[in-house]
Amino acid sequence: MEIRVLKYFLMVAREENITKAANLLHLTQPTLSRQLMQLEEELGVSLFRRSKHRIVLTEDGMFLRRRAEEIVALNEKTKDDFQHRQEHLAGTIAIGSGELQSSRFLTRLITAFQKENPMVTFTIYSGNSDNIKERIERGLLDVGLLQEPVDIAKYSFVRTPIREQWGVLVRADSELAAKDSLSPEELAGVPLIMPERETVQNELLNWFGPYAENLRITASGNLLYNLASLARDSGSCVLTLNLDCKYEGLRFVPISPGIESGTVLVWKKTQTFSPAASAFIDYSKKYISGIV
Repeated sequence: MEIRVLKYFLMVAREENITKAANLLHLTQPTLSRQLMQLEEELGVSLFRRSKHRIVLTEDGMFLRRRAEEIVALNEKTKDDFQHRQEHLAGTIAIGSGELQSSRFLTRLITAFQKENPMVTFTIYSGNSDNIKERIERGLLDVGLLQEPVDIAKYSFVRTPIREQWGVLVRADSELAAKDSLSPEELAGVPLIMPERETVQNELLNWFGPYAENLRITASGNLLYNLASLARDSGSCVLTLNLDCKYEGLRFVPISPGIESGTVLVWKKTQTFSPAASAFIDYSKKYISGIV
């Protein structure tokens, strides 16, 4: 498979129309159709279901789309890394981060680094610790900001100075919203929305102790905006970190006894980085230790 042909495939998958895709790619329609047929022959599968007015991806086509997006992104990142090996530090650094208080620390770190290296740009991927690690493994991210608990045996890391505080988002019109803190006993009988990550769920279940068996878990997820919307409509409570964000109709209440989570900035031990990424990692170590 050629990168060029994968880009053709992705354009057709996006437009769902050969003619539109060919025009955007500055190709003739027969040329594009022939390239797609050759790709299908090479893979031994049908990638599209064709009708008179549009084409849609088959199951194999959807699988290839996910892989092709990753391959093209990694190809572009690799080219960018080599093109910016120059006297002045330049290039693009890919960073993953969850929804965390520590994200503000990360933005201060990025801003400080860019003041000294204005030709360096950043791409930010938002996700939880598990899918950030997955993208680091695939070479799509240089660095990740991960919430603990998390397995970082394969990574080099520096620990950030920020501690994440756990609590509950509750409806502002509920009795729970008037409390200064909430205990396991008070939450045992109410519908709960949990974080998606299994390791985090286990830590929270340990906090509930003997009340864990009686929990009413109605949903789980990893994007707080969506979970907050569900809580507002359903009356469920969201177990979440305190992000100091305002959600209409909801109030954040700390849990007691309190739980705090740490965060770590990680990168692969064995990876060869671009000059920009290497410089950022070195700068991060010094910044966190207070040297810069």
